[in-house]
Amino acid sequence: MTGWVDSHCHLQVTSDPDALLARAHDAGVDWIMCPGIDVETSEAAAALAARHATVLWSAGLHPHDASAWGRVGDRISTLANDAQAIGECGLDYYRNLAPREDQMVAFRAQLELAADLGKPIIIHCRDAFADVHAELESAALGSAAILHCWTGGPRWTKRFRELGVTFSFAGPITYPTGDTVRFAAAEAPPGSTMVETDTPYLTPPPHRDQPNEPANVVRVGEALAEVWGVPLDEVASSTSQVAAAVFGR
Repeated sequence: MTGWVDSHCHLQVTSDPDALLARAHDAGVDWIMCPGIDVETSEAAAALAARHATVLWSAGLHPHDASAWGRVGDRISTLANDAQAIGECGLDYYRNLAPREDQMVAFRAQLELAADLGKPIIIHCRDAFADVHAELESAALGSAAILHCWTGGPRWTKRFRELGVTFSFAGPITYPTGDTVRFAAAEAPPGSTMVETDTPYLTPPPHRDQPNEPANVVRVGEALAEVWGVPLDEVASSTSQVAAAVFGR
Protein backbone atom coordinates (compact mmCIF):
# COMPACT_ATOMS: atom_id res chain seq x y z
CA MET A 1 0.00 0.00 0.00
CA THR A 2 1.17 3.52 -0.79
CA GLY A 3 2.48 5.42 2.20
CA TRP A 4 0.94 8.56 3.65
CA VAL A 5 2.11 12.15 3.96
CA ASP A 6 1.14 14.36 6.89
CA SER A 7 1.13 17.72 5.14
CA HIS A 8 0.90 19.81 8.32
CA CYS A 9 2.35 18.64 11.62
CA HIS A 10 3.80 20.88 14.35
CA LEU A 11 6.09 18.12 15.50
CA GLN A 12 8.66 20.57 16.85
CA VAL A 13 6.36 21.60 19.73
CA THR A 14 5.72 18.03 20.94
CA SER A 15 7.53 16.48 23.89
CA ASP A 16 9.02 13.49 22.04
CA PRO A 17 9.14 14.03 18.27
CA ASP A 18 11.43 11.05 17.71
CA ALA A 19 8.90 8.66 19.24
CA LEU A 20 6.05 10.21 17.25
CA LEU A 21 8.02 9.85 14.03
CA ALA A 22 8.68 6.19 14.84
CA ARG A 23 4.98 5.55 15.41
CA ALA A 24 4.14 7.44 12.25
CA HIS A 25 6.54 5.23 10.29
CA ASP A 26 4.89 2.13 11.74
CA ALA A 27 1.49 3.50 10.66
CA GLY A 28 2.69 3.94 7.08
CA VAL A 29 3.54 7.65 7.07
CA ASP A 30 6.45 8.28 4.70
CA TRP A 31 7.16 11.92 5.51
CA ILE A 32 5.72 15.07 7.06
CA MET A 33 5.73 18.83 6.62
CA CYS A 34 6.58 20.67 9.84
CA PRO A 35 5.48 24.33 9.61
CA GLY A 36 6.73 27.20 11.72
CA ILE A 37 4.41 29.82 13.19
CA ASP A 38 7.08 32.29 14.37
CA VAL A 39 10.86 32.60 14.39
CA GLU A 40 11.40 30.14 17.25
CA THR A 41 9.19 27.36 15.88
CA SER A 42 10.53 27.89 12.36
CA GLU A 43 14.08 27.45 13.65
CA ALA A 44 13.01 24.41 15.66
CA ALA A 45 11.40 22.90 12.55
CA ALA A 46 14.62 23.45 10.62
CA ALA A 47 16.61 21.72 13.36
CA LEU A 48 14.21 18.78 13.38
CA ALA A 49 14.42 18.44 9.61
CA ALA A 50 18.21 18.46 9.83
CA ARG A 51 18.02 15.36 12.02
CA HIS A 52 15.32 13.51 10.11
CA ALA A 53 15.20 12.93 6.35
CA THR A 54 11.46 12.31 6.63
CA VAL A 55 10.77 15.87 7.84
CA LEU A 56 10.33 18.91 5.62
CA TRP A 57 9.92 22.35 7.18
CA SER A 58 8.58 25.81 6.55
CA ALA A 59 9.15 29.30 7.95
CA GLY A 60 6.31 31.69 8.66
CA LEU A 61 4.43 33.95 11.03
CA HIS A 62 0.95 32.96 12.20
CA PRO A 63 -1.82 35.59 12.06
CA HIS A 64 -2.14 35.48 15.85
CA ASP A 65 1.34 37.06 16.02
CA ALA A 66 1.04 39.20 12.91
CA SER A 67 1.75 42.43 14.78
CA ALA A 68 5.34 41.24 15.17
CA TRP A 69 5.99 41.19 11.41
CA GLY A 70 7.80 44.53 11.42
CA ARG A 71 10.18 43.16 14.03
CA VAL A 72 10.68 39.58 12.80
CA GLY A 73 9.84 39.72 9.11
CA ASP A 74 13.47 39.94 8.02
CA ARG A 75 14.37 36.87 10.09
CA ILE A 76 11.43 34.88 8.71
CA SER A 77 12.43 35.89 5.18
CA THR A 78 16.01 34.76 5.77
CA LEU A 79 14.87 31.40 7.13
CA ALA A 80 12.52 30.99 4.17
CA ASN A 81 15.46 30.83 1.78
CA ASP A 82 16.35 27.38 3.12
CA ALA A 83 12.82 26.16 3.91
CA GLN A 84 10.65 24.05 1.62
CA ALA A 85 7.65 26.34 2.12
CA ILE A 86 6.40 29.62 3.59
CA GLY A 87 3.94 29.75 6.49
CA GLU A 88 1.91 28.97 8.47
CA CYS A 89 0.45 32.40 7.80
CA GLY A 90 -2.90 33.84 6.84
CA LEU A 91 -5.93 35.49 8.43
CA ASP A 92 -7.86 34.60 11.58
CA TYR A 93 -11.00 36.67 12.15
CA TYR A 94 -12.33 34.22 14.75
CA ARG A 95 -9.90 35.00 17.58
CA ASN A 96 -8.62 38.31 16.24
CA LEU A 97 -5.52 38.09 18.44
CA ALA A 98 -3.86 40.64 16.18
CA PRO A 99 -5.58 43.61 14.52
CA ARG A 100 -6.92 42.71 11.10
CA GLU A 101 -4.80 45.41 9.51
CA ASP A 102 -1.65 43.83 10.96
CA GLN A 103 -2.78 40.39 9.85
CA MET A 104 -3.20 41.63 6.30
CA VAL A 105 0.23 43.27 6.25
CA ALA A 106 1.95 40.08 7.40
CA PHE A 107 -0.12 37.87 5.08
CA ARG A 108 0.59 39.98 2.01
CA ALA A 109 4.28 40.12 2.82
CA GLN A 110 4.46 36.33 3.06
CA LEU A 111 2.47 35.89 -0.15
CA GLU A 112 5.02 38.12 -1.86
CA LEU A 113 7.84 36.14 -0.26
CA ALA A 114 6.41 32.87 -1.57
CA ALA A 115 6.07 34.33 -5.06
CA ASP A 116 9.59 35.76 -5.02
CA LEU A 117 11.14 32.47 -3.86
CA GLY A 118 8.90 30.25 -5.98
CA LYS A 119 7.88 28.23 -2.94
CA PRO A 120 4.48 27.00 -1.70
CA ILE A 121 2.69 28.86 1.07
CA ILE A 122 0.71 27.27 3.92
CA ILE A 123 -2.37 29.31 4.73
CA HIS A 124 -4.45 29.54 7.90
CA CYS A 125 -7.97 30.77 7.15
CA ARG A 126 -10.55 31.04 9.92
CA ASP A 127 -13.71 33.10 9.42
CA ALA A 128 -11.78 35.11 6.81
CA PHE A 129 -12.78 33.34 3.61
CA ALA A 130 -13.66 36.42 1.55
CA ASP A 131 -10.43 38.26 2.32
CA VAL A 132 -8.23 35.20 1.84
CA HIS A 133 -9.95 34.48 -1.47
CA ALA A 134 -9.38 38.06 -2.64
CA GLU A 135 -5.70 37.93 -1.72
CA LEU A 136 -5.15 34.58 -3.42
CA GLU A 137 -7.03 35.70 -6.50
CA SER A 138 -4.67 38.66 -6.70
CA ALA A 139 -1.54 36.64 -5.93
CA ALA A 140 -2.40 33.95 -8.54
CA LEU A 141 -0.23 31.30 -6.91
CA GLY A 142 -2.38 28.38 -8.03
CA SER A 143 -1.56 25.04 -6.41
CA ALA A 144 1.30 26.62 -4.45
CA ALA A 145 -1.36 28.15 -2.18
CA ILE A 146 -2.22 25.51 0.42
CA LEU A 147 -5.42 25.93 2.45
CA HIS A 148 -4.42 24.11 5.61
CA CYS A 149 -7.08 22.45 7.79
CA TRP A 150 -9.74 23.46 5.29
CA THR A 151 -13.17 24.00 6.86
CA GLY A 152 -14.74 26.40 4.38
CA GLY A 153 -17.80 24.39 3.37
CA PRO A 154 -18.90 23.46 -0.15
CA ARG A 155 -19.68 26.96 -1.44
CA TRP A 156 -16.28 28.36 -0.55
CA THR A 157 -14.59 25.16 -1.70
CA LYS A 158 -16.06 25.67 -5.16
CA ARG A 159 -14.88 29.28 -5.23
CA PHE A 160 -11.34 28.48 -4.10
CA ARG A 161 -11.25 25.48 -6.43
CA GLU A 162 -11.52 27.90 -9.33
CA LEU A 163 -8.23 29.49 -8.21
CA GLY A 164 -6.45 26.13 -8.51
CA VAL A 165 -5.40 26.04 -4.85
CA THR A 166 -4.46 22.94 -2.86
CA PHE A 167 -6.82 21.83 -0.08
CA SER A 168 -5.63 20.02 3.04
CA PHE A 169 -8.09 18.29 5.35
CA ALA A 170 -7.46 17.55 9.03
CA GLY A 171 -9.21 16.04 12.06
CA PRO A 172 -12.51 17.96 11.71
CA ILE A 173 -13.44 15.76 8.74
CA THR A 174 -13.61 12.84 11.22
CA TYR A 175 -15.76 14.58 13.84
CA PRO A 176 -19.46 13.75 14.38
CA THR A 177 -20.04 17.51 13.94
CA GLY A 178 -17.96 17.64 10.75
CA ASP A 179 -20.69 17.49 8.11
CA THR A 180 -19.75 20.90 6.69
CA VAL A 181 -16.16 19.77 6.24
CA ARG A 182 -17.27 16.50 4.65
CA PHE A 183 -19.52 18.40 2.24
CA ALA A 184 -16.50 20.56 1.41
CA ALA A 185 -14.33 17.49 0.82
CA ALA A 186 -16.89 16.19 -1.64
CA GLU A 187 -16.19 19.30 -3.76
CA ALA A 188 -12.40 19.14 -3.46
CA PRO A 189 -10.62 17.68 -6.51
CA PRO A 190 -8.53 14.61 -5.62
CA GLY A 191 -5.71 16.02 -7.73
CA SER A 192 -5.60 19.09 -5.48
CA THR A 193 -6.16 17.57 -2.04
CA MET A 194 -3.87 16.52 0.81
CA VAL A 195 -4.36 15.22 4.36
CA GLU A 196 -2.81 16.40 7.62
CA THR A 197 -3.04 16.08 11.39
CA ASP A 198 -2.14 19.60 12.60
CA THR A 199 -0.37 17.79 15.46
CA PRO A 200 -0.66 18.24 18.41
CA TYR A 201 -4.16 19.65 17.79
CA LEU A 202 -7.45 18.35 16.34
CA THR A 203 -7.07 14.71 17.34
CA PRO A 204 -9.57 12.41 15.59
CA PRO A 205 -11.98 10.35 17.70
CA PRO A 206 -11.96 8.20 19.76
CA HIS A 207 -8.92 9.93 21.33
CA ARG A 208 -10.05 13.57 21.26
CA ASP A 209 -8.74 14.13 24.79
CA GLN A 210 -5.17 13.19 23.80
CA PRO A 211 -2.55 15.16 21.83
CA ASN A 212 -2.62 14.46 18.13
CA GLU A 213 0.27 12.80 16.30
CA PRO A 214 1.21 12.16 12.66
CA ALA A 215 0.20 8.48 12.77
CA ASN A 216 -3.40 9.69 12.97
CA VAL A 217 -3.26 11.05 9.43
CA VAL A 218 -4.53 7.61 8.40
CA ARG A 219 -7.80 8.36 10.23
CA VAL A 220 -8.19 11.55 8.21
CA GLY A 221 -7.54 9.55 5.06
CA GLU A 222 -10.18 7.01 6.04
CA ALA A 223 -12.77 9.76 6.43
CA LEU A 224 -11.82 11.24 3.07
CA ALA A 225 -12.07 7.82 1.41
CA GLU A 226 -15.58 7.47 2.79
CA VAL A 227 -16.57 10.88 1.45
CA TRP A 228 -15.15 10.19 -1.98
CA GLY A 229 -16.36 6.59 -2.07
CA VAL A 230 -12.96 5.22 -3.09
CA PRO A 231 -10.55 2.64 -1.62
CA LEU A 232 -8.24 3.82 1.13
CA ASP A 233 -5.07 3.06 -0.84
CA GLU A 234 -6.34 5.33 -3.61
CA VAL A 235 -6.59 8.22 -1.15
CA ALA A 236 -3.12 7.46 0.22
CA SER A 237 -1.71 7.46 -3.30
CA SER A 238 -3.44 10.60 -4.56
CA THR A 239 -2.84 12.74 -1.46
CA SER A 240 0.80 11.68 -1.29
CA GLN A 241 1.32 12.50 -4.96
CA VAL A 242 -0.21 15.93 -4.46
CA ALA A 243 2.01 16.57 -1.44
CA ALA A 244 5.12 15.52 -3.34
CA ALA A 245 4.23 17.81 -6.24
CA VAL A 246 3.38 20.79 -4.04
CA PHE A 247 6.39 20.56 -1.74
CA GLY A 248 8.85 19.34 -4.38
CA ARG A 249 9.66 16.16 -2.51
